[in-house]
Amino acid sequence: MNPPSEPANLRFLRRLVTVLTATKILGVLTVIVLLVIRLNAPAPTLALPEQITLPDGARASAFTMGPDWYAVITHDDEILIYDQVTGTLRQTILIGTGE
Repeated sequence: MNPPSEPANLRFLRRLVTVLTATKILGVLTVIVLLVIRLNAPAPTLALPEQITLPDGARASAFTMGPDWYAVITHDDEILIYDQVTGTLRQTILIGTGE
């Protein structure tokens, strides 16, 4: 006696589930590999101006850039805003201590 054959639509569904499972496993592995590659990549470097001239005695603690300016935050709690093209000091902002 021969065992009853499997209906065609059940065979199709079994193959479809197998293919979808394999696709999902490959997708998860791809995401993991891309995360590992992305997280191990070196941090991009910021293009700083060639030379920043700070006032006498000022020491830089942070730096940020805008579209046409850059700012240097000093250890004396000042923000020095420079023109990006000419390098001239546009504005000085004193950061209050809140006391």
